[in-house]
Amino acid sequence: MKVTEKGQVTIPKELRDRFGIGAGTEVVFEVEHDEIVVRKVAGPETRGSKLAARLRGRGDVDMTTDEIMALTRSA
Repeated sequence: MKVTEKGQVTIPKELRDRFGIGAGTEVVFEVEHDEIVVRKVAGPETRGSKLAARLRGRGDVDMTTDEIMALTRSA
């Protein structure tokens, strides 16, 4: 793989797919033992992901999904 005059390289598709790197994904370049390492930057937590994390593992209802859906539809 060659570096362009602008200093750009193309990340191979199999690596982009494997590591979830798409358009707009931020990466950082780091030096480790005289090697360049590219790391995907973890995105900021969204409001939804914070809520899901807070609620994860709190469900204690002994109802099936169908039973819960029937309750919500009967209103």
